[in-house]
Amino acid sequence: MSKGTLFDKVWDTHTVQILPSGQTQLFIGLHLIHEVTSPQAFAMLRERGLKVMYPDRTVATVDHIVPTENQARPFVDTLAEEMMQALENSAKENGIRFYNIGSGNQGIVHVIAPEQGLTQPGMTIACGDSHTSTHGAFGAIAFGIGTSQVRDVLASQTLALSKLKVRKIEVNGTLPPGVYAKDVILHIIRKLGVKGGVGYAYEYAGTTFASMSMEERMTVCNMSIEGGARCGYINPDDITFDYLKGRDFSPKGDDWEKAVSWWRSMTSDADAEYDDVVTFDASDIEPTVTWGITPGQGIGISEPVPTPESLPESDRAIAQEAYSYMQLSPGTPIKGTKVDVCFIGSCTNGRISDLREAAKFAKGHHVANGVKAFVVPGSERVKVEAEKEGLDKIFVEAGFEWREAGCSMCLAMNPDKLQGDQISASSSNRNFKGRQGSSTGRTLLMSPAMVVAAAVNGKVADVRELG
Repeated sequence: MSKGTLFDKVWDTHTVQILPSGQTQLFIGLHLIHEVTSPQAFAMLRERGLKVMYPDRTVATVDHIVPTENQARPFVDTLAEEMMQALENSAKENGIRFYNIGSGNQGIVHVIAPEQGLTQPGMTIACGDSHTSTHGAFGAIAFGIGTSQVRDVLASQTLALSKLKVRKIEVNGTLPPGVYAKDVILHIIRKLGVKGGVGYAYEYAGTTFASMSMEERMTVCNMSIEGGARCGYINPDDITFDYLKGRDFSPKGDDWEKAVSWWRSMTSDADAEYDDVVTFDASDIEPTVTWGITPGQGIGISEPVPTPESLPESDRAIAQEAYSYMQLSPGTPIKGTKVDVCFIGSCTNGRISDLREAAKFAKGHHVANGVKAFVVPGSERVKVEAEKEGLDKIFVEAGFEWREAGCSMCLAMNPDKLQGDQISASSSNRNFKGRQGSSTGRTLLMSPAMVVAAAVNGKVADVRELG
């Protein structure tokens, strides 16, 4: 087993006891909740006559079912309105900090916690959402959990978990122009597989990650779960500390220096032992697009859709399923595939740096005829900052719709959905069948810049040729 890694240190620091099952009872430092997985959990507490043990360690917001156009209450969707009311009432009843629409702090749960300094190195974090691994970008150990586990954390501030193995994933070198953090993680998942990380925590290391901004690191850690890993993290460094300094919930004054000293002590030791080590070269990565129905079915923009014989035998059945569902022929280029909808947003790529980069390529161009393109900021704060910088005007002039903060078409638990067998160029994190609201809708994952290129051309295109 691993030894001396950040994962080991954080795990040991938060261990309450070893349970008879052999699992660890782990203390959870921060619990993030939203309107989808928490109402049932609160109902379970009421049935048992229990209260939230540490309400000051829980923070709530709304994101999944929130409309990004008409946000007037009550919502048109009656189920969405019921979920909203359930969370509003539960937060009030239990004294939980709640960031509602219009508070100035609402947004996708994995965007608002980092931007407010709630997410910090050395923490354990849990949320009833699979992409909680995002917070590992700060050197935290963050788990997505199910509704019954949300109940457990609310009631006890602990979780029963089995300790993971640790795989170190090194990427070294400078990324070529037009290649982003999204391409890096899609490349890793492609190479290691969607089940390659089962039973592991991923530690991302190497010069490529060391040079990334915090928002880029969040993109990488966000999609750890798509590679089968339970969590993914990057050791905190000066880039981490510079990002956190001065944020709402970051330590202040003398406490800041003490915190930084402790955070540094939690990083993986130079002689740390890992259960596995994998290395990649940044120069081998090009703009990447998924062609199939899992995030592991990705290819470089210059590559054709793989043929069955070019794939491992274990991957051929799912490939055949993907060819049929995606209506793509093996051996044909992914470049030039027609798109109907282009979506920029989500907890993977809805932050201010994502919007800035996308706007750079949108400026001076226009969305192709017949393409619906829209931009959804990851939080109300991101929206305000983007508008302050004039990014909204750039997008609107280029033919994109400018929306309110929310999860939007990433998972389509709101009005933003594909229709029929439309093809979406999406900066989100999953391309499963029906993920974006239509049982026959098709999703191609790519970076925000690549989404702009697709929107402008009306088909999958290489952003490096857009200028």
